[in-house]
Amino acid sequence: MSVFQALFTAILQGLTELFPVSSLGHAVILPGLLGWQIDQQAPSFLPFLVVLHLGTAAALLLYFWRDWIDFLRALLGQPTKAPRAELLRLLALVVVATIPAVVIGFALEKELRHLFGVPAIAAVFLIVNGFVLFAGERLRRRAGRRFQSAQGGGLSMLGWRGALLIGFWQCTALIPGISRSGATMVGGLLAGLHHKEAARFSFLIATPIIAGAGVLEVPKMLHQAGGAGFTALALWAGLVAGLTALLSVAFLMRYFRTHDFEALDPFAWYCWAAGGAALLLLYLGL
Repeated sequence: MSVFQALFTAILQGLTELFPVSSLGHAVILPGLLGWQIDQQAPSFLPFLVVLHLGTAAALLLYFWRDWIDFLRALLGQPTKAPRAELLRLLALVVVATIPAVVIGFALEKELRHLFGVPAIAAVFLIVNGFVLFAGERLRRRAGRRFQSAQGGGLSMLGWRGALLIGFWQCTALIPGISRSGATMVGGLLAGLHHKEAARFSFLIATPIIAGAGVLEVPKMLHQAGGAGFTALALWAGLVAGLTALLSVAFLMRYFRTHDFEALDPFAWYCWAAGGAALLLLYLGL
């Protein structure tokens, strides 16, 4: 992988990981369309993507640092601005929502790994992702509006069943083309949250998942033969991905604060267009 390819992939990761358009799907599709000779089945490819995800995790920690500091202070029994019991409840919900992806990810890792290098499959599921976003908005509007109006649509009304639902939605992102943030936001909407709070909870539960993946994969990358140069390039790419992701999360939180009606629709349209165009180009061999 050249320096240009690595940095291009890093910027792509930072832009698409938090937007509900599947960063993994883009990472699988674009190299094939651009004719890059990258072995996506190689043992080093997935760890490289994980380093980029760690950059994204660092961006999320930086943006939501007050939340994580409050969680830590609540665990230590120190004074907090918000009620300690509410902070501990929210932290417990983050843990509950994280468990399904951890369990299912470990169980299906080998079965799903072969999908990472198949652009056509990723393009199909990118189109599916568009339907998930579009349908989620309609189901939320039909089933959740009265509930949201009564309860406020905030994280204070989210219970463990809702958190578990969001956690199972997160598992769908194990398939390239399905967006983790998109799936968890849809799960949040169906659990009764407003877009802003669904996005916030989605980004909060992303951090332990991404960090956990890094703990498992980065040591593998460091021990690969000839990996010193690649590791240096990966670290630079991770920094670029992190900076790009920080700008992305700032934009998205502002967007969802000001759009609470069919806010996922533009992303659904993009997924349909991008997935359809990718399938056409792959079919034509362009």
